[in-house]
Amino acid sequence: MNALFERSWQRAWSALIGAGPGERDGHALRDDLLARYAEPPRKYHTRQHLEECLALFDEVGALAVHPAEVEMALWFHDAIYDVKGSGNEERSAEWAQEALLAAGAERDVADRVRRLVLVTKHDGVPASVDEQVLVDIDLAILGAGRPRFDEYERQIRDEYAYVPGFLFRRKRRKILRTFLERPVLYSTPALRELLDARARENLRRAIG
Repeated sequence: MNALFERSWQRAWSALIGAGPGERDGHALRDDLLARYAEPPRKYHTRQHLEECLALFDEVGALAVHPAEVEMALWFHDAIYDVKGSGNEERSAEWAQEALLAAGAERDVADRVRRLVLVTKHDGVPASVDEQVLVDIDLAILGAGRPRFDEYERQIRDEYAYVPGFLFRRKRRKILRTFLERPVLYSTPALRELLDARARENLRRAIG
């Protein structure tokens, strides 16, 4: 078991559910989630992406109002990922809510995690502090160093290998341009300072 995964899960689960023996430790759910992130044909939305998100959360999670909910939302945000389907975020959010309620989480906690997962659709501006922290972590890949960003772009292309090249390039450029045209790409000052300039450089290069 990856030490980061083990530490992160224990921290979030204990805060939201509490410690308990057997099924109450949530290990079966954790392992199910990790298995989902290892499913083919994933190439980017994998354990690597989850690990990068959780590692960054280790650094900036204290910015969140409800850090355990944000961390748990990171675990679930790409739990269901069908490259040919739709509604991945909705299905992941529902799974998170149902699993947490079944484990004994308070309703407001499960509802917050569900809403946070839905924010990773990236179809609007994150409003709350927790949403901002979560979205900034999820989009941190855009501000990665050039080798990792280029690897990310290749991974996305490989995930959508069934899409003809000309169509993929057109749709991908449209998506990347949407991010580049945002007046605020990262909402938290710390990650804006760290990632914004490099993210915009990466985006311009990928679009161009």
